[in-house]
Amino acid sequence: MAADGAAGTAKPTLSWLILLASAVLEAVWATALGLSDGLTRPLPTAVFAVAATLSMVGLGLAVKTIPLGTAYAVWVGIGAALTVGWAMATGVEPANPLKLLFIAGIVGCAAGLKLLPAGEPDPPGTLPPS
Repeated sequence: MAADGAAGTAKPTLSWLILLASAVLEAVWATALGLSDGLTRPLPTAVFAVAATLSMVGLGLAVKTIPLGTAYAVWVGIGAALTVGWAMATGVEPANPLKLLFIAGIVGCAAGLKLLPAGEPDPPGTLPPS
């Protein structure tokens, strides 16, 4: 029985790790897209293409276990926060305390979604109660 319980928790944990890696790759491809000068510079364009593909594949794998809405919100939120954080750290975008507070809010909301208990999804074709 213990092996089943361990396997049951390993898959969701792996899905969350894949989702986190995919969010990091989202920040990589967004940054590379900005550096590609309209997809005219070969190296940033190649980084964009590879990172975007891997990010989407990871998101697709994660949604096998994590509900789509939750996974997408976390993917976008973490990716956006990392993208703007990198831009501020490298001086591309100005940083200020209020902007940092709002970015921390995005990350906090994404972490909150992870902390919510997983519920059983409704079977396909089931309508919500009226």
